Amino acid sequence: MPSYLTRLVDPVIDGLLAEHPAVLLVGPRACGKTTTARRHCTGQLRLDRPAEARVARVDPDAAISDGPFPLLIDEWQFVPEILGAVKRAVDDDPSPGRFVVAGSTQADLTAAGWPATGRLIRLPLYGFTEGELIGQPRADFLDRLLTSDTAEFPAQPDALNVRDYITRALRGTFPEAALAGSPDFRRRWLASYVDQLVSRDATLVGAVRDPMRLRRYLQALAACTAETTTLKRLADAAGISQHTANAYDALLEQLVITDKLPAWSSNRLTRLSRLPKRHLVDPAFAGPLLGVDQRAVMRDADLLGTLLESFAVAQLRSQCALLDDPPHLYHLRDTNGRREVDLIIEFSDGRVAAIEVKASAAPDQDDARHLRWLRNSIGDRFLAGAVLHTGPRAFRLDDSILALPVHSLWS
Repeated sequence: MPSYLTRLVDPVIDGLLAEHPAVLLVGPRACGKTTTARRHCTGQLRLDRPAEARVARVDPDAAISDGPFPLLIDEWQFVPEILGAVKRAVDDDPSPGRFVVAGSTQADLTAAGWPATGRLIRLPLYGFTEGELIGQPRADFLDRLLTSDTAEFPAQPDALNVRDYITRALRGTFPEAALAGSPDFRRRWLASYVDQLVSRDATLVGAVRDPMRLRRYLQALAACTAETTTLKRLADAAGISQHTANAYDALLEQLVITDKLPAWSSNRLTRLSRLPKRHLVDPAFAGPLLGVDQRAVMRDADLLGTLLESFAVAQLRSQCALLDDPPHLYHLRDTNGRREVDLIIEFSDGRVAAIEVKASAAPDQDDARHLRWLRNSIGDRFLAGAVLHTGPRAFRLDDSILALPVHSLWS
């Protein structure tokens, strides 16, 4: 495996530890939290090791009192009481740079009674972005888009095509898969991850008595990634009750396997759907869940489009989460399905950028019609729009709407 690849989160962690006592890294299992956190810490307490966990349960305050600092407290969810100890330690000594806490579940992180509320700065970490994998981590796509200037997106000498994008989407973003030298190992690792997810990980944080039913639900969700699908439809496809589907839905979000984009709303628009759009956080899970490879996806236009969209959203999700003032991500669809926008990015001042993802190498004006409709509907709130496509070059579709290759997200 290659040497450490710089992550987008690295300078953010450094900056926060220079000013705050404790940082919390949250993300799915095996996305690289431990490896990244170690780069910023002197000591480490691994609570997935039984011996260290037993000591921490007996006296959590003593387990973290001697550092060395910054101290990485890894897999906190195995000993949740350690968070109370972090709270007390920070209250007693709020010096910056004391703790980095990491874990693979979002359980209770937003609960009012959570022990570390106000003491830990929360940072999400997902799998690798494409920019991180090529050694050029950058999070400036939105800044460049808001200029509405095609010069910000110069042509690349080795432009990617739709097959390249699908290959990357199915390759995976988690380090073990993304950096694997063998395609066979990568496929086996992704399949094993799904097996462990439904048989072990889910039981640690939720009452899942039948892993096969959870697998069926996850398969149904994978088949509908990037779609506005009712919970009833997913439940019917998995052969489970809506009550069970609702529990599984929450569980998969808690494990950061799926991400639910809320429906965007505006008082200037009516008859908008309120259904969320679900995405696989790593679209590569569609491979083992649906039994597909690149060739199969290329023969299924619907799956091709949704996987490409989830792939693009994954790139932006990682970038937006680490901005100083993170925007909120939504989607938009009217109730009759005639108009929809794949991604609405709303900034803190209420203004928005909007993105459509098209599996086309030659987008035209018609591909931007929903973006123009949105711009005309909300007026000055609309900052910029983009049609992300699989062709090689950037060009202008309108004064504030650009056609951009998907690779513009990172290159």
